[in-house]
Amino acid sequence: MVELLAPAGNFISLRAVLENGADAVYFGLDDYNMRANAKNFSLDDLSEVSKIAKEYGAKTYLCTNIILNEKLASELDSNLERISTSEIDGLILSDIGLIENTVSHGLEAHISVQENVCNSYTLKTLKRLGAKRAILSRELSLGEITEITKKSPIETEIFVHGAICMAISGRCFLSYGLYGRSANCGDCLQPCRKNWTLTYEEGDDNVVNFSDVEDESFIISKSEDGSYRTNFFSPKDMCMIEYIPELMESGVASFKIEGRARAPDYGAMVTGIYRQAIDAYLDNPDEYEVKDEWMEELQSVFNRGFDTNFYFNTPFEVSEDNQSKYVKRDIGQVVNYYNKVKAAEIRIWDDLSIGDKIMIQGQTTGSVTHTIDSMQIDGRSVEKVKKGSNVAIAIPTKVRENDFVYKLVERNIDD
Repeated sequence: MVELLAPAGNFISLRAVLENGADAVYFGLDDYNMRANAKNFSLDDLSEVSKIAKEYGAKTYLCTNIILNEKLASELDSNLERISTSEIDGLILSDIGLIENTVSHGLEAHISVQENVCNSYTLKTLKRLGAKRAILSRELSLGEITEITKKSPIETEIFVHGAICMAISGRCFLSYGLYGRSANCGDCLQPCRKNWTLTYEEGDDNVVNFSDVEDESFIISKSEDGSYRTNFFSPKDMCMIEYIPELMESGVASFKIEGRARAPDYGAMVTGIYRQAIDAYLDNPDEYEVKDEWMEELQSVFNRGFDTNFYFNTPFEVSEDNQSKYVKRDIGQVVNYYNKVKAAEIRIWDDLSIGDKIMIQGQTTGSVTHTIDSMQIDGRSVEKVKKGSNVAIAIPTKVRENDFVYKLVERNIDD
């Protein structure tokens, strides 16, 4: 059975993806992972992470996937004993030099996509070194992945959803060149996602287009000031929800969702949708159908538009800005939850109405989305509530005191 592997950038995200069906979670430590700008976890947190995951029967993988200099490699090596006592399951390594020491401490060694594994010969070498799994390069087609996996002596893992880097396996110097912040050390400021201005000097015969595409308007747009702007550095997000059967038949052991730096509701939504799709296929492969609502739900959270990356062809279209249908507005906090009547008392600082869609997030709650169908103030049913009030909202899922409350407001994509 394939593993659904989900991202956890903090304890709220951790709980959110586990509640929505993740079989395993991956997360980072400060200094050692490719999401230095996420909240991440400390060494002291690892035992708690492991404990929470075990409540759901889920496995835990710690990311240590930056390029390690001598100092960082030595520090990580010296911390392996402490990491192993936390009872997490394994490490995601970008440096094969630490495979042996990782395994000797009773931890699984998974090889990061940063290693750019593209063939079965590499996988056989990794097996001899002690690795249990390798995340295959994002630049492979589905046919190549299937062929490599059939020949592989260890487990393979692939990304199925989330952001895609402009560079091969994330090896990029753009952030470092512009800001002195290294992507290869987990500190990428994502300048590729910005809107770039192009200049072109008349009569410059050195500019040659070798592309087979005649119409390049998809990457260049003319602004009112006469300049030309483009997002050509920034690919669309990957989304493979429509191709679960093909992915399942590839023999890959784990489907990975990208997004440790994204919000808990993103992890909850995406994990839940892929959980439904995988389970639907396993229940009845012959009658499996992609549900329209799956794509609609995936489009409701942060995304830059969707593509299938290199699975079927070379990515063609570039991304725009966030294409999600909703934005989150901070509107309140949970005061109490009443189990007997299944209602939450919420202190709000924005107006609320029946039919509004809200999201409640907390370290133990995770991320819960709910459409309001019943509200009361002092035992009296109300249709609308003004800011500054305490209101009771019927919600079947237990939430907790001090959880954050957001209203999901439909956004104008043209904004």
